[in-house]
Amino acid sequence: MPEAYIVDAVRTATGRRGGGFAGVHPADLGAAPIRALVERNDVDPEAIEDVVYGCIDAIGSQAGDIARTAALAAGLPESVPGVTVDRQCGSSQQAVHFAAQAVMSGTTDLVIAGGVQKMSQFPILSSFAAGEPYGAVDPWTGSKGWQARYGEQEISQFRSAETIAEEWGFSREDMERFALESHRRALTAREEGRFGREILVHEGVEHDEGPRADTTLEKMAGLKPLAPGGRLTAAVSSQISDASAAMLIASERAVKEHGLVPRARIHHLSVRGASPVNLLVAPLPATEHALRKAGLTIGDIDLAEVNEAFASVVLAWQKHIGADPARVNVNGGAIALGHPLGASGARIMTTLLHELERTGGRYGLQTMCEGGGQANVTIIERLG
Repeated sequence: MPEAYIVDAVRTATGRRGGGFAGVHPADLGAAPIRALVERNDVDPEAIEDVVYGCIDAIGSQAGDIARTAALAAGLPESVPGVTVDRQCGSSQQAVHFAAQAVMSGTTDLVIAGGVQKMSQFPILSSFAAGEPYGAVDPWTGSKGWQARYGEQEISQFRSAETIAEEWGFSREDMERFALESHRRALTAREEGRFGREILVHEGVEHDEGPRADTTLEKMAGLKPLAPGGRLTAAVSSQISDASAAMLIASERAVKEHGLVPRARIHHLSVRGASPVNLLVAPLPATEHALRKAGLTIGDIDLAEVNEAFASVVLAWQKHIGADPARVNVNGGAIALGHPLGASGARIMTTLLHELERTGGRYGLQTMCEGGGQANVTIIERLG
């Protein structure tokens, strides 16, 4: 089977809600890394065969196939199409999978894959609210098939995060210590310039706006739980963010024809489902499946990125998989860096690639929990 190579990867910084990207049109935010990939690699824009972008809550200026809009806003030829993917929080990771699969099938040679999300303008679940004037309040209510299978159970990421913490025995203090470490790692990475090569300065935003140097365990302990009597607070949850990220995925033929230098290859890609009720638990069985299919063990993985939707998700993953916490989210995660939903998968993979290069690691594994009880897993192998 033909190989799929990562030639380049770039991202904007993650802007806080109401921060540096609050006044930027989502298409322009999404266009920035597309334009940078073409310019940095001196690629003939006509040779790009597709732009695959993740974006959820695709309403308003995020609607109408924002992958296509962003491609055109980036100045790509009108002959270059675009398609928008919604696998919830894993949308841009899935976009990379679709791009890699197209290359590995031999039908495509050069694809840009990534994602964009502007949560300052379109908060999470805003697409649910958009359906209310039409008599639809969520994706499940009124479905006979769904109700026959799952009844009237609450479908909520917050409920799932609480359930995981309870079932795995993680206290509020355990999660707060994890969150504090995420900020510490992100701040260290920023201070040491680790993000310098991967971040594209856009609209004057040079650094991730989420990491908090002034946060403490005492401050976290003073926050109210999200639900009465619960363990979750905003401090142990991912931050609302605006950002975009993209990768240039190429076949061996494209590498030769365009004089490109691949930085990594896609060693494995897969996606698995689990309970849509306890929906955040899917990365656990998905990672087991991926390692088995790839013929690897967690000990073979030099660096892992597990999206910090909530602290309990990563803590449970580490415990279940037997991963060394020192190799997981080494530059912080979404609790500190932010979680721009449809862009997070490509953002995380961009960071993973650059950190493998910085440390000389070979294999990097990425996974993230997704709406509907799903999880993508990607294993990349650094080249060079």
